[in-house]
Amino acid sequence: MPEGDTVYLTAQRLRTALEGRPVTQFDLRTPSLALTNQVGTTVREVVPVGKHILMRFSDGRTLHSHLRMDGAWRVNPAGQRPRGGPGHAIRAVVANASSVAVGYRVHDLSLIDTACESEVVGHLGPDLLAAQFDVAESIRRFTAQPDRLIGDALLDQRLVAGIGNVYKCELLFLHRLNPWQTIAGTTDLEAVLIDAARLLKGNIGRFNRSTTGWTQPAQQYYVYGRTGRGCRRCGTAIRQDAQGDPSMQRVLYYCPSCQAGD
Repeated sequence: MPEGDTVYLTAQRLRTALEGRPVTQFDLRTPSLALTNQVGTTVREVVPVGKHILMRFSDGRTLHSHLRMDGAWRVNPAGQRPRGGPGHAIRAVVANASSVAVGYRVHDLSLIDTACESEVVGHLGPDLLAAQFDVAESIRRFTAQPDRLIGDALLDQRLVAGIGNVYKCELLFLHRLNPWQTIAGTTDLEAVLIDAARLLKGNIGRFNRSTTGWTQPAQQYYVYGRTGRGCRRCGTAIRQDAQGDPSMQRVLYYCPSCQAGD
């Protein structure tokens, strides 16, 4: 499940494989982009922005992609059969003489002018993995919607970029927040956001993320995926529920005792 830290690490691997090298193969397998061609240009840089990846080329174009729930970029040595998913799930291929980057089920693909990147990422809130996370601006965006549920708001990339469902559940638990309380009722919002940045940055460089400090299976999280198991703080059985609009509902894990709220 890609979240900000996974996207950051993905961009890092793409950067290592592609940056500064001429493109020898470029294939976007979506009808509106099928005839685009960046062969002969050079990948100038690969930049993660929240859950988006921007691949910038030397001719002033940018390949934009979003991993959403199931997308992934895999890097293989040139000449090898792509590994990382079924062939029918491939949406993009960018290769050079030594490496092949394959995008499986990547979403929102677009090839745009680099100067127009704001059209695809300009709506995002402050990036938790930015060198200087703008917590004040993020708080301003949250508090502009005081009646919104905090559990919903943490997933809104327009308020803060990088939190996915795993970190949402873990942050709510760590701060003893009832997922259904409002933003106005969340008195430690700044601490929540600072912790979000801390957790994401602490997991950069590994795919087996952890919020507990333990990376062993079944020890990585406080509540996420632990339905029916005892809360690590009080022993109460962790509950599973759903939250969000019907079209965007996400699984919610929480401790009904620690997160009872007022």
